[in-house]
Amino acid sequence: MSYSQIKLDIADGIATVTLHRPDKMNAFTRTMMAEFIDAIDTTDADDSVRAVVVTGHGDRAFCAGADLTPDDGGHVFSDPNPVDDLSDERVRDGGGRLTLRLFDSKKPLIGACNGVAVGVGATMQLPFDIRLASDTARFGFVFARRGITPEAASSWFLPRLVGMQTALEWCMTGRIFDAQEALDRGLVRSLHPQGELLDAAMGIAREIADNTSAVSVAMTRAMLWRLGAGGHPMDAHRIDSRAIYRLSRSEDAKEGIASFLEKRAPAYPDTVGSDMPDFYPWWDQPEYR
Repeated sequence: MSYSQIKLDIADGIATVTLHRPDKMNAFTRTMMAEFIDAIDTTDADDSVRAVVVTGHGDRAFCAGADLTPDDGGHVFSDPNPVDDLSDERVRDGGGRLTLRLFDSKKPLIGACNGVAVGVGATMQLPFDIRLASDTARFGFVFARRGITPEAASSWFLPRLVGMQTALEWCMTGRIFDAQEALDRGLVRSLHPQGELLDAAMGIAREIADNTSAVSVAMTRAMLWRLGAGGHPMDAHRIDSRAIYRLSRSEDAKEGIASFLEKRAPAYPDTVGSDMPDFYPWWDQPEYR
């Protein structure tokens, strides 16, 4: 698939997704949603990809929210044929379609927020596993100031990242806040000068790609995101036990032990495409209804 509103570059085990609408501050459209989802489908299917870095084009904006202008066919609020049945697929929020796909990624997602990130520009980052920001970035969950509500499943993600009180404050006031506040309240891992941001994100991706088992990382990502919200630690114990039992007998485990004992860099042979444990996925995928 050729892309018109994002860029996808893959090199040396790391994929970079760049939101790319230079004349619109990378504002979000249905076209961008579809292209971003396709890019994640591509990175999941490519066993050479060990991590995905997501950033925005330029030094002004990561994503300035939903495109509210009517001149682009992907305008997310345009609906010439309203429906009454709220279970209709056409009712579904585009930001939520994207974040649900990001949630299911088999590869770690690292955000490099290079500027303004408001509305869906902020909420799309919540399923990223690690978020870095430039020291000039600004964030805003501005929905209450537009007469709407938080979207992109952010009512599920945001309190888990920053706590309920902060999530409520940010969403109920709808105010724009700076990068330092995002850092202080746990939304981002670290702040960097604009010119150093992408290198910092790539450094984390490189550490993952060079030192870890792809299968172990994919399982770890799924376990932490899904089991951390479970009702009882027994839910986690069941999956922990199965995962340790299966993976401890894998070729990756043999290589992990051998490389440690031989004091050399590992060369893990197993792939996400072929060697995930037989009980993965262990969950039933919910449907929209």
